[in-house]
Amino acid sequence: MTKTAWVFPGQGSQEVGMTADLLDSPAAKQRFEEAEKILGWSVIEVCQSDEEKLSNTLYTQPCLYVVESILVDALREKGHQPNLVAGHSLGEYVALYAAGVIDFESGLRLVKRRAELMSEAAGGQMAALMGFDRDQLEKKVEETADVVLANDNSVAQVVISGTPEGVDEVISNIKTKRAVKLKVSGAFHSHLMAPAAAEFAKVLEGVDFAEAKVPVLSNIEPLPVTDPATLKERLSKQMTGSVRWREIMLKLPELKIEKVVEIGPGKVLTGLIKRTCPDIGLENINTLAQIEG
Repeated sequence: MTKTAWVFPGQGSQEVGMTADLLDSPAAKQRFEEAEKILGWSVIEVCQSDEEKLSNTLYTQPCLYVVESILVDALREKGHQPNLVAGHSLGEYVALYAAGVIDFESGLRLVKRRAELMSEAAGGQMAALMGFDRDQLEKKVEETADVVLANDNSVAQVVISGTPEGVDEVISNIKTKRAVKLKVSGAFHSHLMAPAAAEFAKVLEGVDFAEAKVPVLSNIEPLPVTDPATLKERLSKQMTGSVRWREIMLKLPELKIEKVVEIGPGKVLTGLIKRTCPDIGLENINTLAQIEG
């Protein structure tokens, strides 16, 4: 049997209309109704609205969690199970759901609070950098106050996070093929999120984590574990810690993973894996039709 990992994209992968294929499914309809009671707004309506609203952190994160969780449920219904799971930033919450660590409602309540706290964050800046000298970048980040490597996505693409002044200082002093400032309210995955992380920790403390049914590679520590206490501890550090996606990808062949299925909108993660681990088979699942097929 092919050893398979399921991976889940995070904020930035959302697409207007990403619920369209799910609307005729009774099971999906029930999930949408559950979500509306918890959130106080309709995931379906937001996903069918304009791009600006869907891209608002407050809405983006819950919408992605709900849509990706529904796809997980549909795959399970067909008898599919992974050997390993991982998610990029917000996607880690879906990975924990897929591994049976948290139930749908607990996960959505966590994501709702996370989104609220992150959308309230202000005064920070993030920028994606492509094509750079890693040694030069890491040296400059280390020398610059209030800037960190927030997302280590691949050898050729990272995201830095920090104060606007610090981010500008790094961008203006290293050579890159491209540098793009992200439309976010705060310096996510940096120490500047500490107040929000402390508030979130209070919510996380009250949620029960179960033993994972399959190993999880966490953003903060990409080593496979199933222990609930370890997974909760790692998740508690995620808001201020770096997303170590490059290391997660490199761990896949070490763990004998032969195929990766990206579950959710877009193909960002499979694109990164294709360039990093070319021998691993890849598949994208973003509609119920693909699962039925």
